[in-house]
Amino acid sequence: MSNDEIFAAAYREHYWAVSRYVARRLDGRTSEVEEVVAEVFTVAWRRRADLPDAPLPWLYGVARNCLANAVRGYGRRRRLVDRLGNDDAAHGRHLAAGPDAERPGAWVHEALARLSAADQEVLRLTAWEELGVEELAVALGCGRRAASMRLHRARRRLRAEIDRVSPTTAPKERSHG
Repeated sequence: MSNDEIFAAAYREHYWAVSRYVARRLDGRTSEVEEVVAEVFTVAWRRRADLPDAPLPWLYGVARNCLANAVRGYGRRRRLVDRLGNDDAAHGRHLAAGPDAERPGAWVHEALARLSAADQEVLRLTAWEELGVEELAVALGCGRRAASMRLHRARRRLRAEIDRVSPTTAPKERSHG
């Protein structure tokens, strides 16, 4: 199979997985998803000779870099809009959350948000993208042992944060006397 055919197969097979990966990380900024996904596959096209046999973890690694660029660009645009005073708040478009606005399990998301970006990414790659340690290593661009250790540490830190922010769970058992 030629490099062009290998790229075409990877595109057909993994487009939606990469789109979901990007969409989950651009929470609420769906207008940028297609742009980032297009950039991921543009990079993959340019580097089609480098596509591994199992390209999805590699594509996730490319997507991480493209997302980092998009987030930096978003931050620059946001600061420019703020300087211009042209944001929604300036025009009175405020959305107020209702009393039932909190999502179920929001405390888990809160605990995750307290972690470093690197820990969040390791956990998301394993939970959302369902990557194993070998694939995680490819996506992160590190060795298997390093990926395994990063995952272990991220899980430990998440557990500690969950213990801090979680609502009270089942009542403690009473001792019978």
